[in-house]
Amino acid sequence: MAKTETPFPILQAAALGPLARRAAEAPLEATGCLTEYRPLKSRSILNKVTSRRKLPFSHAINPYRGCEFGCRYCYARYTHEFLELRNPEEFERKIYFKENAAWLLEQELARLKPGTEIALGTATDPYQPLEQMRRVTRSLLEVFARTDGFRLGIITKSTLIRRDLDLLKEMAKRHALTVHVTVTTMNTRLARILEPRAPRPDLRMATVAKLRQEGVRTGVMCSPLMPGITDARASIEAVAKAAVEARASFLYAGALFLKPCSRPTFLGFVREHFPAQAEAYERRYATSAFVSPAYKQRVGELVESICREYKLGRRYAEEKGETDTGERGAAMVETQPWLPFEGS
Repeated sequence: MAKTETPFPILQAAALGPLARRAAEAPLEATGCLTEYRPLKSRSILNKVTSRRKLPFSHAINPYRGCEFGCRYCYARYTHEFLELRNPEEFERKIYFKENAAWLLEQELARLKPGTEIALGTATDPYQPLEQMRRVTRSLLEVFARTDGFRLGIITKSTLIRRDLDLLKEMAKRHALTVHVTVTTMNTRLARILEPRAPRPDLRMATVAKLRQEGVRTGVMCSPLMPGITDARASIEAVAKAAVEARASFLYAGALFLKPCSRPTFLGFVREHFPAQAEAYERRYATSAFVSPAYKQRVGELVESICREYKLGRRYAEEKGETDTGERGAAMVETQPWLPFEGS
């Protein structure tokens, strides 16, 4: 019998950790354009978030490892290092889907208290192209549509989420549900080179409009704000205007978080398309993955003023007792990504 093909055959299995060993043993199921898809045996689908910074959720779910959208700024590339895949480009070329995800979720939810905050899609997009075929995310939503009482957030750039409107509407009845659609820029040309395999910005805004029309609380994440690229008032205002037209529940903005594993990919993008900014980025992120407090304050005030001007609602309207449309505009500018440590 032929040996199972592995993504890194030169490594001895004995030298790998349990998670990397399972990934190494995963058979090749299908291929796309420069992309491999493999099943991954998982012991858990619901991960407890461990972070020294305050996050708006305590548990996270990522149905996939790796993301085919290939966003140049993606901070999650380092998660493939747990699989002993060190090349940052492999994050978008070797995609793993978690087996038995729905069954695992059903068991794990039974042990959680009502009101637990759960975020879906913190490290990889739950509606990336493979979801069209594997339907792992849909299987998880089917579980949530049979349960009650959680605080749920879904983060995506994909229009595919519209496929699951039937489940989202049922979930909205049973849980406190918020969908976050990321729209980094309304500039289609910039979006194409920045997020090469994600849907166009106008199509994402149309998705926001459709979800809102169906009564699903949906806001826009104008993230990441990249100095000298997407952080100008005109750029943020363009997203805000489109968000208002789509009847978005809120607008949120987060500054660029640039981990060491993401630097080569992102800085290569900057050198090619924004060469005048390259030296500034080298300095800005030389010693830290986070923006400076001064930059955070300045851009935070800018986003706040735009949200007030366009009367965009608050991200946490329900907790603050405000209306969904939000008479007072507000946004939160953070640098902490939505990325828990995942060991399963």
